[in-house]
Amino acid sequence: MILVDSSVWIDYFNGIPSWQTDLLDDCLSSSPVVIGDLILTELLQGFRSNKDFQTAKRFLGALPFRQIGGYPVATQSARNYRTLRKAGVTVRKTIDVMIATFCIMDGLTLLHNDRDFVPMAAHLSLKTLTPP
Repeated sequence: MILVDSSVWIDYFNGIPSWQTDLLDDCLSSSPVVIGDLILTELLQGFRSNKDFQTAKRFLGALPFRQIGGYPVATQSARNYRTLRKAGVTVRKTIDVMIATFCIMDGLTLLHNDRDFVPMAAHLSLKTLTPP
């Protein structure tokens, strides 16, 4: 199963072509794609019209849903943040560390288009999809 970060979903909904959006399109018809609560929030808050919001909510609501937060993820995310900081990696968004930590803990592969996940793959063993 893969978890798709909001960085890919935003491009997907905006019709911005990339290898990530092409892969997402393929996966939606052939592989389990998981949506997480924090990612769902990031996505839905960006829609300007109520119609687009409702359409996206229905579409995303059909995907398997996971709660990313919670005590175990929060405490391990703090440990992972500290590990990255000791390795000289500056983390710009705590939510990205939480998403990465959730993927690691649940054995999910992350599809993203966000450079902040690259050092997490290198230092934390985050599994990510790479260009074909």
